[in-house]
Amino acid sequence: MIVAFSLSPSGGAPAGDLDPDAHGDSVHAAVAAAVRVVRDSGLPNRTSSMFTEIEGEWDEVMAVVKEAAEAVGAFGSRVSLVLKADIRPGRTGELTGKVERLERALDA
Repeated sequence: MIVAFSLSPSGGAPAGDLDPDAHGDSVHAAVAAAVRVVRDSGLPNRTSSMFTEIEGEWDEVMAVVKEAAEAVGAFGSRVSLVLKADIRPGRTGELTGKVERLERALDA
């Protein structure tokens, strides 16, 4: 499966966890914490300006999404998660394969 997801903290830092002035209005530090979890997972992944995509088996991908959400949770009292999944049992390499097929179609 491929999962595209986006995480964002809200509600301010939990009491005692962070200096609320350290990050201002930007969520880049929280996003970096989530992307670090994804990259450390060893699963194929790609990050764009709005989503991170990760490919693997259901349980392993969802475990990484959960861990990434927990990492973002350190930056606020709430976490927003947007997730889209392409579930195709038995398929691998689709993170790049789908884009390669699109590029071939555009070149035709």
